[in-house]
Amino acid sequence: MEKEASLPDFWEDASRARQILKEIGGLGEQLRPLNEINELLEETEILLELAEEEEFGREEASAEAGNRLNLLAKKLDQLELETMFSGEHDSSDAILSIHPGAGGLESQDWAEMLLRMYCRWAEEKGFEVELAELLTDDEAGIKSATVIIRGHRAYGLLKSEKGVHRMVRISPFDTARRRHTSFTSVDVIPQVEEEEYELNPDELKMETFRASGAGGQHVNKTDSAVRIIHLPTGLAATCQKDRSQHSNRRHALRILQARLAEMRRQELDREIENLRGPQKDIAWGNQIRSYIFHPFTLVKDHRTGVEVGQVEAVMNGELDRFINSYLRRQAGYRRSEAGE
Repeated sequence: MEKEASLPDFWEDASRARQILKEIGGLGEQLRPLNEINELLEETEILLELAEEEEFGREEASAEAGNRLNLLAKKLDQLELETMFSGEHDSSDAILSIHPGAGGLESQDWAEMLLRMYCRWAEEKGFEVELAELLTDDEAGIKSATVIIRGHRAYGLLKSEKGVHRMVRISPFDTARRRHTSFTSVDVIPQVEEEEYELNPDELKMETFRASGAGGQHVNKTDSAVRIIHLPTGLAATCQKDRSQHSNRRHALRILQARLAEMRRQELDREIENLRGPQKDIAWGNQIRSYIFHPFTLVKDHRTGVEVGQVEAVMNGELDRFINSYLRRQAGYRRSEAGE
C-alpha cells in the first residue's frame, strides 16, 4: 500500500486514497508494538548473557533484565487487547453523546462531569477532541453534548461506555445537604465514511439558530448553528462548533449519517436475533456503572465487577481498567459462542 501511495496518480481517486492512507496508519500501529517487543526480547537476551558470563556486574545485569521482562509483560498485555478489536468499525473515530436524565440541575451537572472525564481520557490518549454540539443550562451543567473523538481505535475503546451512568453524592444544589442519585445516558457510535451511508436531500429538513455558550458578539447576531432532521426516522443532528453555517452543516450531516448507519446496524442485529431464536442474554441492563462519592468513594462497573476506590482519579480520565475489562469480557463471550 505504501508503494501504491507513492505513485503519481495516487490522488486521482481521492476517496480511495484517503482509505488507503487510513489503512496504512492502522497497520503501522499494529506493527509498532511487535517491533518494540522484538527489541525488548533482544535486549533481555543480551542482559541475561552478560549476567551468566560476567562475574562483576552480574546482579545489575540480572536486575535490568528483570525490568525489561516486566515491561515486556505489560506490552504483551496491551498486544492481547489489540486482538480484541474485531468489529467492523472498531478502528473508526467515535461520536460520543451525553444526555442527562431526570433530576434537573443535579443530572445536568453530572452530565458535565462525564463530558470532562471523557475529554481528559481522550487527551491522555493523544486523541483529538472536537466539540460538535453543547447545550448548556443558565444555572449549572449541560442539557446535551456531542463530541467527536478522533484517534486509533477510538470507537473500539469507547463503545464500552455506551449506557446509563449513575452517580451518588451529597448534592451541592441541596441546601439540606442530602444525598442524591443522578443518571446520565452516554451514547457512542462510529463515525462512518461519507460514502458509506448516502442521504436523500428530499428527506432532510435543516433548521438554523443562534449558537449558545461562549462566542462573543458573532454568536449573538448570526444563525450559524445547524440542526438537520431526517424526516422518515425523526433522527436529528446538531452542530454549532464553527462560525460558518456551511461548516456546521457539513459536520451535522456526518453525525446524522453515523446515527442512521448505527440504526441500520441495530435493525440488522434484531433480525439476526430473531433468526437465532432464544439464547442466553449477555446484556447487563441499562445501568453499566456507578460512581459513589458519599458515604464512601467507589466506582463499580456492573457488567465486569471491576471496582476502583479512587473516584477522583476516574473522573480525571483513568478509565482504561474499565475499558480493558469490558473488552476481555466481550472477547470471552465471542470465543464461547464460537465453541473455542
